[in-house]
Amino acid sequence: MEFKDLEIFQLVAEKGTITEAAKDLKYVQSNITSRIRKLEAEMNTPLFNRHRRGMSLTPEGKKLLTYSQKILALTEEMKQAVQTDKEPSGKLEIGTVETVIHLPKILSSYVKKYKDVDLSVFTGVTNTLVEDVLQHRLDGAFITETDSHPDLVSYEVFQEELVLISDNRVSSLDELVEEPILCFSKGCGYRARLAEWYKDQNLSPKKIMEFGTLETILRSTAMGLGIAFVPKSEVKQLEKDGLIQFHNLPEQYSKIKTVFVRRADTFLTPTIDKFIETIESSKQEGQRDRSLVPNTH
Repeated sequence: MEFKDLEIFQLVAEKGTITEAAKDLKYVQSNITSRIRKLEAEMNTPLFNRHRRGMSLTPEGKKLLTYSQKILALTEEMKQAVQTDKEPSGKLEIGTVETVIHLPKILSSYVKKYKDVDLSVFTGVTNTLVEDVLQHRLDGAFITETDSHPDLVSYEVFQEELVLISDNRVSSLDELVEEPILCFSKGCGYRARLAEWYKDQNLSPKKIMEFGTLETILRSTAMGLGIAFVPKSEVKQLEKDGLIQFHNLPEQYSKIKTVFVRRADTFLTPTIDKFIETIESSKQEGQRDRSLVPNTH
């Protein structure tokens, strides 16, 4: 078995068709087909179901995908480990929850300094991102702080204040709890915090509506569709413009940290090491900026 066969296998699994995988790799389709058949012969089992819409993994194929992701991740780590004096380069795949307000600054600083890094960013909810890091699908991720996983190491990025927001019709918490909750899918840290508050108040949400983007949640809230629990920094301007209003919850629910996590057992390559260094620099700059703001209280 060759590493290239595993790379081709993973790409076909991701794309769902030989045609798309061949296009990405700039190979002829017959080459891809023969490599897949060779791998199936070595494994002595079909890895794909063939159908008119393309190809999907068999149960055995799904098992092989998990192992191949680990094998190829370790292979890349091995290459990096013996080249520790090199400048950051190669692929860096990072995940993030959608509401990391400092992320553009961090990414901009990093890619401007390390131009040989091919950086990709994927969004998702905290639980999904954690699983992607654990399964080597991502090199690291910005998530809402959760109970620490023994296989992960985390780095604090910043602390956030969450606020409950509504349109201007709603004036009290009693009215708020009757409104639908607009949120991301299960696994979102902000949604989990709001669920804690409801539970502690012996309340149940009347209705939960899931959305894919923060922008849609904010616009829908401003139009009176429901309420949302979001970072205050993301909605200050909307409140200032009179489009929404804030409702504060106790600190145990509203104070939350964003952290960057990576697998604890992976080699700290120059590429990821310098990314963490960039996060730390951004954090220190933010602390200096806040210390320069006059205290008006």
